[in-house]
Amino acid sequence: MEDKYIAAIDLGSYKITLAVARVRGEDIQIVYYKGIPSDGIKNSIVSIPQRTSVPLKKIIDDAEKELMIKINQVVVGLPRYSVKQEKATGNLVRTDPEDYISREEVEALKSIAIETYPLDDAQTQVMYGAVAQSFSTDDEIQLVENDVVGRLSNELEGNFKIFFGSRRYTTAIDKIFNSLGIAIAKKYFLPDVVAKTVLNSDDMDNGVALVDFGAGVTSVAIYHGGIMRHYAAIPFGGRSITNDIRTECSISEKLAENIKLAYGACIPSKLANLSEKTIQIRYENAPFKELSVKYLSEIIDARAREIIDAILYEIQESNLSDCLRAGVVITGGSANLVNFANLLKEKSGYNVRIGYPKNLFSSAGCTGVYETSAASAIGMVLSAKEDNLPDCVELPAPEEEPPVLETVVEEPVASPVDDGLEPLRTLFGDEDLGPVEPPKKKKKEKKVKVKKTQKDGNILTIFWTKVKSAIEEEDEGV
Repeated sequence: MEDKYIAAIDLGSYKITLAVARVRGEDIQIVYYKGIPSDGIKNSIVSIPQRTSVPLKKIIDDAEKELMIKINQVVVGLPRYSVKQEKATGNLVRTDPEDYISREEVEALKSIAIETYPLDDAQTQVMYGAVAQSFSTDDEIQLVENDVVGRLSNELEGNFKIFFGSRRYTTAIDKIFNSLGIAIAKKYFLPDVVAKTVLNSDDMDNGVALVDFGAGVTSVAIYHGGIMRHYAAIPFGGRSITNDIRTECSISEKLAENIKLAYGACIPSKLANLSEKTIQIRYENAPFKELSVKYLSEIIDARAREIIDAILYEIQESNLSDCLRAGVVITGGSANLVNFANLLKEKSGYNVRIGYPKNLFSSAGCTGVYETSAASAIGMVLSAKEDNLPDCVELPAPEEEPPVLETVVEEPVASPVDDGLEPLRTLFGDEDLGPVEPPKKKKKEKKVKVKKTQKDGNILTIFWTKVKSAIEEEDEGV
C-alpha cells in the first residue's frame, strides 16, 4: 500500500500553522507540525495578501527543506468571521424509486440546494458550504442524514443551512497560493472540521456549544441531534487581551503576549497568594516598570467577561440554550487561559471543559499536535483523509545506482607442454622444433672504483697498479 501525504495550512490571526501527514490506509501519522507568526491577517481574514505571503512562503520552504519534499497543493481553512447563514431547501425526484436512497443522492441534493440558492450579489459573495438539517421522504419527515440513507421513496427533500461569505476573502487566499505556485486542493469551513476533531458523537447528539477561542476571532457552533444548528463569530479573542495589556503597560505586543502566557489569569479573587506578586518589566533601555499580578488579572478579567457575554448571547440566539446537555467545550489557541473555563461556567451554569484533538492519529515526535491550538490544522488533515483528496506532496526521485562495468580478463593459452618454455617456430611454418632454452643472463662486469687517497694523489699510478695485479692473477690461472 502506497503512502499519501496531506498538507494543511491554518491561516490564523496570530500564527500560520502547517501540518503534514503521511497516510497509509487508515493510519495517519503527523510528520511535520510547526507555526510561524502571521502577518497581514486580521480576525482570521487575509486583509493584506502581499504581507501574508512572506511568512507563508517561509514555513512552506522550511517544511520542504526538513522533509526533503515538494509541496504541490494544500488544504486550507476559510475565514471564520463575517460568515452569514441562511436556510435553503432542495428537492430531488428519484429516477429509480425501487432502489435504496444512497449517500451520493444526499450529496447531490446538497449540491442542488447550494446551486439554486439565490445570493444577494453573486459577484461579491461565495458559498462556504452547506450543512444538512433534516430530510423528508414520502412517508417520513425530520430525518437526519444517517436515517434517510437506505430508505425507499419517490422523492427526497432536504433542509439545509447555507454558509457564505465575501468573495474578496477567498480571492485573497487564492492569490497568495497562486503566487507561490501551490494549488489549493480544498477550502474547509472550519467550525465543522474542528467539531469532528475535538467532539464525540454523544456530545453532538445531546447538544453542545463548541467555542473556538482563537487569537482574532471567537466562534460559537451549536450542535444538537448530531448536526450543526447554529454558527456565529465574535471579532474578539486572545489578541484583544494582549492588546489591552500592551496599551495599559505601554510595552510591545510581543512582551505583552509573553506576560499573558506566563502570569495571565481571570478572576483576580481566585489567585490566592499569587495576587501579591509583582512583575518587574524592563523594556529596552527604559527604567524598570512594576506590574502587580492582581492588576494584570483585572485587565484580563474585564476583557474575558466581555467575550463570555458575547458567547452567551449567541447561544441564546440559537434558541437551543436549553438543549445543551453536554455543556460547552472550549478549544483554540486561547482556550488554556487560566480560569477562563471557570469564569464561563460561573456565568453560564453549563458544564465547561477544554477540547483537545482526539487520539485519531500518531505523531512522529511533533510537539504541539495534541494542544488546543492545533485543532484546526489537525481537523483539516482528518477531513482531507476522509474525503480521499489526492496526494499533496511530490517525493524526490530515488537516486539511480551507477552501472557496473564488467571487466573481461583474457587468460593466456598454455602450450601442450606447459613448462614455461616457448616452442621454436621456423621461418616458413609453425613446425614445433622443441623447446628452446631462454638465453642466459650475462654477468655484470665488475667496475673498479678508483679512490683518491691522501698518501698518493696520482690517480694514474693507482689505476695501473690495479690493472697489472689483475693480469698477473689471470696468467697464473691459465
